[in-house]
Parts: sequence; structure tokens; C-alpha cells
Amino acid sequence: MIEKRFEQIKTVHEIAPVLLKNEGRIEALFTLYFLALLVQAIVERELRLSMKRENIAELPLYPEQRSCAHPTTEQILRLFSLAERHQLMQDGKPVEVFDVQFTELQRHVLKLMGVSEHAFRSPR
Repeated sequence: MIEKRFEQIKTVHEIAPVLLKNEGRIEALFTLYFLALLVQAIVERELRLSMKRENIAELPLYPEQRSCAHPTTEQILRLFSLAERHQLMQDGKPVEVFDVQFTELQRHVLKLMGVSEHAFRSPR
């Protein structure tokens, strides 16, 4: 699992050599990458455990809705990458809010992860 995470640092997160001379900045950078990997692992674990509890073998998360037995954070984030909320403003004040319109698959994944759709809605 550690090797897989290091591979993801290089590919998904596109970590590249950075010229930092200050030890504090180096530690801060690696702390941020550690936290990113930790969140990534938690997201994947939560979805996979929920799939197991619900007896779901696969989800159509790959491009062209192909099935995926072991979802990764990259696939989950890609699923939600086009979800947008817009505000129509007039004179600096919101006139109307256009909330996120989720697909059925997005709703299903949110439910599996225990995240309410309302977390993405604007407060009224």
C-alpha cells in the first residue's frame, strides 16, 4: 500500500522536484502531501467499506461508465469535477442561485460516503 501511495504522489498529485532551502518549508510541504494522502486514503476506504456493506461489487466510475471494483480518489473527484453552483449577481448582490444538479451516480456515491447533497446547496 505504501508503494501505491508513493506512485500516486508522482502521478495523481504530480509531485516534482522543488528547490527549497529552508527546513521549515520542506517540512511544511511534506506535511501537506502527507495530509493529502491521508485524506485520499480515508475517502477510498469509506467508499470501499460502504460498497462492501451494501454488497456492491462495482460502480461505473471509469470513463464511458465502465465498472470499477476498487474506486480511487482520482475517479471519485473526476465524477464530481463538473458539479458547479452559480450565482447570478446584480449590483453586487445575489439575485438567484443555481445549485448543483447531481446525476444519479453522483447521488449514489454521496449516499455511500455518508455525505448529504445539502452540503453542496447554498444556504437559503
